[in-house]
Amino acid sequence: MAIPTLISLSKIPLLPQPKRTQFTLPTTNSKFLLSANQSSQISSAATILGVTGIALATLMAGPATANASEITIMGSSLQFNEPSNALSLPTWAIHVSSVVEWITAMALVWQYGEKSGNASWKGLSWGMVPLLGGAFCACTWHFFYNSESLEVLVALQAALTVLGNATMCIAAFRIYRSQEQSNNL
Repeated sequence: MAIPTLISLSKIPLLPQPKRTQFTLPTTNSKFLLSANQSSQISSAATILGVTGIALATLMAGPATANASEITIMGSSLQFNEPSNALSLPTWAIHVSSVVEWITAMALVWQYGEKSGNASWKGLSWGMVPLLGGAFCACTWHFFYNSESLEVLVALQAALTVLGNATMCIAAFRIYRSQEQSNNL
């Protein structure tokens, strides 16, 4: 930890001034400066954090474990009584991250519609909602181990996928038409 001093070495005129990178936050137009050293420290910290996370995940889950029914934690094995059709941890990670990614995409499309002033982009975000509902149906069905009593969710997911594809197509056409109208003006 650095000890604060009364004299800042960077303000001494004989020493070369560090190169500073300027960042502008798009939402507030606020500016802040980072020196090249601070930028490289942030980059190094992010790299170390990422490598540490991967190492910790490998240590906790074990490199060969792909089945959710057996998890190796710190060398000891935990057994769960799950059916053979249970999804593996990597498959769950893909399912959950896909849903989070879709929600993020919807929010970004909405924000783009607000920033650009083109409301048809907001329509695309609304058109994405049925597909999100289908994703929730799939995750719910898998959460209950593909139970036969919940097979209605499979049909509902299929219907929401068809509806979502149609609404996305309509929204894309509306965006195209609004761009054509703005180009003709």
